[in-house]
Amino acid sequence: MTDPVDILIIGSGASGAAFAWSMADTKMRIVCLEQGDWVKPSEYPANGRDWEARRYADSDILPNRRNLPADYPINDANSIMKIATYNAVGGGTVHYAAHFPRLHPSDFRTRSLDGVADDWPIDYRTLEPFFAQNDAIMGVAGLAGDPAYPHHTPPLPPVPLGRSGTRAAEAMNRLGWHWWPSDAAIATVEHDGRAPCINLGQCLPGCAQGAKGSTDITYWPAAIRAGVEVRTNCRVREITVGPDGMATGAIYYDRDGKEVFQPAHVVVMAANGIGTPRLLLNSKSEKFPNGLANSSGLVGRNLMLHPWPVVHGWVDDEMDGQRGPIVSIWSKQFYETDATRDFVRGYMLQFGRGPGPVGEAMSGYEASRIPWGTGHHAAMRRLSQRRFHVGVACDDLPEEHNRITLDPVLTDSHGIPAPRIDYTLSENTRRMMEHGIARATEIMQAAGAHTIACSRTVLNYPGHLLGTARMGTDPATSVVNEWGRSHDVKNLFIIDGSVFVTGGGVNPTSTIQAIALYIADQMKQRLDTLFD
Repeated sequence: MTDPVDILIIGSGASGAAFAWSMADTKMRIVCLEQGDWVKPSEYPANGRDWEARRYADSDILPNRRNLPADYPINDANSIMKIATYNAVGGGTVHYAAHFPRLHPSDFRTRSLDGVADDWPIDYRTLEPFFAQNDAIMGVAGLAGDPAYPHHTPPLPPVPLGRSGTRAAEAMNRLGWHWWPSDAAIATVEHDGRAPCINLGQCLPGCAQGAKGSTDITYWPAAIRAGVEVRTNCRVREITVGPDGMATGAIYYDRDGKEVFQPAHVVVMAANGIGTPRLLLNSKSEKFPNGLANSSGLVGRNLMLHPWPVVHGWVDDEMDGQRGPIVSIWSKQFYETDATRDFVRGYMLQFGRGPGPVGEAMSGYEASRIPWGTGHHAAMRRLSQRRFHVGVACDDLPEEHNRITLDPVLTDSHGIPAPRIDYTLSENTRRMMEHGIARATEIMQAAGAHTIACSRTVLNYPGHLLGTARMGTDPATSVVNEWGRSHDVKNLFIIDGSVFVTGGGVNPTSTIQAIALYIADQMKQRLDTLFD
């Protein structure tokens, strides 16, 4: 047992880092437990010639393929969408594409506007100052004036469109559809000591340049200077509770496999939409036989994963290939509900560059576009560096049967039960997907693509994990209240994507971090009455 801390944070990713930074000014003793370790930029794939091959090995986005010591296995056999996570200081922000849209105002009011899902207990305006604060710290590039959003001004100039972005934008102009330069957490000019993007094109496996805003280089250096401790290689097994039902701390295994109990006055869950419910469900006790904070029975339920089909197009002219940030523009033309369509809510179209030569060869072989032997070189000359794509980011409405439970057999290396995923697509989502695929195909045709293909099999490329400990004012229908405190355990807070009531049709990192900053602000305002 170690000395008690004031606040114990589980997870050092997008939300844990932002929360720690905000709470550091209270001068309380704050410790963050991270299952992984610091990753050295010198070890990122971009530093070697095998960078593309490592995308399918130790730098894969899927832990079941990557299988690093810090990973835990996930049983996603009963899910059409596979689960992407990353365990390290910075969490998923080390491997994300840094695409940084916000949820739309309508996403917080889907019950009122469209009669589906539930309204959030907070709204866009509540989070607006925290979106802006987060943009400054993460270093968000973009262009003010996008009519799809309330006005906001990103602090850095937008990512250049490049050849593929320009080609897509011209096609959208021909169709008369909305497009705008994407918000991206990528330094386009020097920012807060970070060098600007130099178009390495290695955003997903880690930015060796340091231009991408991952929390290991944005929030954590400032939080650590302010006195927060990050304790790495700590695999948390369970959150403990006392006779009064209050959380008392966490039991974890350290880097040597030794079991350690860390007592704390406040426990904050920031382990993502899979890891947080996994730990809560594993934290069973006489007082909480169905898992901690689970009197509603909703811990692990309402999982939202953002179905994300991708339409690829090949043109005659050379595009950017892997050179530059993955995404340069987005379209919200079909984002809001349209009564003439056969589904509610909508989707974002996200335009991205193509892969490098190895990625082109592998995907082309699998799709029979690029043969082995005779014709291989001719096919590569025709297709390599000539691809761009349109991702269809579908609004994934919550359904209780989409859920996380503890696997009865599969465990991690310390014997902790692995999460089991049960997930199916709703009919509304299927219709939305097909509509988006058809529109993306029209865009490729307008862009002059000579070959068009759709990937429906890798639906969860982004790895967005939402909704499994939802926010609300009614303890019977939610897990935490409107400022992140558990209804059941007054000193337990959840600050990650688990608290999402609806998922929207955008990448969630910006909103996850804004929520974490908002919850930290609410806690600081309530320090005298935090547990009342």
